Amino acid sequence: MIAQLSGTVVRAEATAFVIEVAGVGYLAHTTPATSASLRPGEPSTVHTSLVVREDSLTLYGFANPEERDAFELVQTASGVGPRLAVAIVSVLSPSRIKQAILAEDLATLCSVPGIGRKGAQKLVLELKDRVLVLGDGENTAAQPPARPGEEAWRQQVVAGLEGLGWSTRDAAAACDGVAHLVEEDPTIPVASLMRAALSSLAKR
Repeated sequence: MIAQLSGTVVRAEATAFVIEVAGVGYLAHTTPATSASLRPGEPSTVHTSLVVREDSLTLYGFANPEERDAFELVQTASGVGPRLAVAIVSVLSPSRIKQAILAEDLATLCSVPGIGRKGAQKLVLELKDRVLVLGDGENTAAQPPARPGEEAWRQQVVAGLEGLGWSTRDAAAACDGVAHLVEEDPTIPVASLMRAALSSLAKR
């Protein structure tokens, strides 16, 4: 089990990154917020989960261990695979996942692309006795966050949202909704913009 990697970030895409450790480049899938917080060429530590299948080994990386633990926990529910698990932890923090399941808040769970009412009910039923172990997961990665430039932030946010299952139209609308944050603070991190965009989509 690969639980953590420390090395130099080679590249960071919308929902994946490559980190070089001792001369080996590891490709890991991730949430848009985590990817946006990684800076190519800079050292970083990511918390990982290795998903083993008969025909593949796929690595997933997160900014903190709480997000990784939430990613692994939701997969213990029937019908939840790694892709949907990434969407869940991208939209909801570990604390919100715990609160929604304990409160049987189906509306919050249904705000995740790919989860309908039946899926939300299944998550509540199967995970209610397990989510108490989840932490908050609100802390951010230790390295300096990426800063938005001109319209580069918009491309990153749109790509990240599309990777999570939202349509191009919804992603563009979410970007329009957070554009004022860039006007108010041109140095705002892309990760913060991604969280704001996800929050606006979750309220629809």
